[in-house]
Amino acid sequence: MKILFVADGRSPTAVNWMRYFCERGDEVILATTFQCDPTLNLSKKIDLPVAFSSLKTNSSLSKGKLWGAGTLKLRTLVKQWLGPSSISKAARQLRRIIEEEKPDLVHAMRIPFEGMVAADAFSLVPLVISVWGNDFTLHAKSNSVMRHYTEWAMKVATALHTDCHRDVRLAKQYGFSEEKPVLVIPGSGGIRSDIFYAGDNSPAQPLIVNPRGFRAYVDNDSFFKSIPLVLREYPQAKFVCPGMAGEPQVLQWIDELGIADAVELLPALDQSLLAELFRNASIVVSPTTHDGTPNSLIEAIACGCFPVAGDIESIREWISDGENGYLVDATQPAYLAERLVQAIRNEPLRIAAKKMNQIMIRDRAEYTSGMEKALAFYEQVMRSTT
Repeated sequence: MKILFVADGRSPTAVNWMRYFCERGDEVILATTFQCDPTLNLSKKIDLPVAFSSLKTNSSLSKGKLWGAGTLKLRTLVKQWLGPSSISKAARQLRRIIEEEKPDLVHAMRIPFEGMVAADAFSLVPLVISVWGNDFTLHAKSNSVMRHYTEWAMKVATALHTDCHRDVRLAKQYGFSEEKPVLVIPGSGGIRSDIFYAGDNSPAQPLIVNPRGFRAYVDNDSFFKSIPLVLREYPQAKFVCPGMAGEPQVLQWIDELGIADAVELLPALDQSLLAELFRNASIVVSPTTHDGTPNSLIEAIACGCFPVAGDIESIREWISDGENGYLVDATQPAYLAERLVQAIRNEPLRIAAKKMNQIMIRDRAEYTSGMEKALAFYEQVMRSTT
């Protein structure tokens, strides 16, 4: 099979998905929207810049040196308003790539802006589009142009991959046909059980991990404000934040709140180090206001962490409040702190949730079985268009 992926090649989610087909021996071509060098046995890699992705990533802006929480949201707004102007040019380039490479299938991994470009490049080759996290709930609603391109992508797509059932419903509201094929599995294909598995560690002190990084849809402001409230009850608690090392806004919050001794900021970790951190933690926090199925959340759950996550529809597909985790209003620091304290205090609930969650991950989010479904899905899509 010859597959052309349109994706951000830096994304661990995209790389994890593509790796399966590379290792299977398929001919895999990556049209990457950001310059990168993924550790994959690709047949070919082609740069496909869109929405300012060709800007140098070592600038002070892109490193976050000048971006606080408010300006991070402003940057998202700028991309939402100005990014669509780059779609036509990128689509022309992608159309030429499709004509030259003649793939059996094109798979665009997320709607803005990969799916938008692939839809605008319109060809007779079957097009699968993946929906990630906040494509509908955040980006499509941001302005009329983003909505237009989202609707066009859903009308053009031959088939749809989502990581939650909510997005299947929303896709239909944006024009995706009831009759077209749909696959619902985690965005990365699933959890690699050889990497993300539960250990027998029982932390001597509460260790809480926030793996969501510094993003516009993650309410880290509330998360850090909740920490002093937790420390009043459990002064020995520790908070570890991968992907936030050196973030100026985070450093400012830590200084203002006086919580430096309780917080450790780490750079982005590779999967093996992240898994080891999860196995040594008690609780994982996902304080998001927009989300699909976050890979880092289910990876932490697979490693035995008790989840405390934003109470949004997609997360309710995985977590039942008070049974296998807690759901919170992520914008309320006091409420988040209260739930974290309850989770620390209630060891029997954490133990029971760990057992439930191991079964859930095995049945719904295991990588090999997920990617076998993806392969069968691809074959179904290609049959349906012949």
